[in-house]
Amino acid sequence: MKRIHQALLVAILLAVASAAYLAYDRAMAPFSPPSLTDYPIQGIDISHHQGAIDWSAVAAQPNVRFAIMKATEGGDHRDTRFAENWQAAKNAGIVRGAYHFFTFCRPGRDQARNVLATVPSEQGTLPLAIDLEFTGNCGQVPTREELSAELQAFFDELNGAYPGKPIFYVDQPFFDQYLKGHEEMFPAHHLWLRSIAEEPSVGDCGRWSIWQFADTGSIAGIQGPVDLNALCPTEPDLSSLFRAAAQVSR
Repeated sequence: MKRIHQALLVAILLAVASAAYLAYDRAMAPFSPPSLTDYPIQGIDISHHQGAIDWSAVAAQPNVRFAIMKATEGGDHRDTRFAENWQAAKNAGIVRGAYHFFTFCRPGRDQARNVLATVPSEQGTLPLAIDLEFTGNCGQVPTREELSAELQAFFDELNGAYPGKPIFYVDQPFFDQYLKGHEEMFPAHHLWLRSIAEEPSVGDCGRWSIWQFADTGSIAGIQGPVDLNALCPTEPDLSSLFRAAAQVSR
């Protein structure tokens, strides 16, 4: 009987060890970034943290068709390199977009005025992106109703200054807490999902428009890490901007 118990114990230990190894192996499996074949339109998002950028070198990379750059945060902060990056990216022939970091501790109307004073309204650019996340935000955590009201006030103040549906940048926890099942409470929008090193879990491509798949990317012309993104190939509205850009460049 003792031998049976010992054999059973060994079998259990081996099973546990095998399961642990498989879990470790899967967790450590290398992530393969989305290919240009599957996701032909890829790009970056940047801020002053990337420092001075060689936009000519960046534009020469096949995986940088667009750049979404930080413009504003809250009611009064403006990215120190936004104006420089905005013009330089245009000169390099890269489709541009601006994003605003939405803080929970300033009224939406104040934040909209900051955007209006900073971001030009130009044809051929991506719609305004709104960064909605807990990381780096203030300590206040709004209810769904409070966030909806402040975002509505934000867009009321913008009064259509930037054409097209806005882009909401969110990660999975934020999506689950505020947007999932309650999309009707918020302005119509494109979804830009942060899902580092794994496919987004919010449905198939088509439910989302842009996927941020890396935050430690390497791009010629930029010193240090940079965020990498891919456009959903079946996204009709945003994809049309790139066809228009190609026609203009000819």
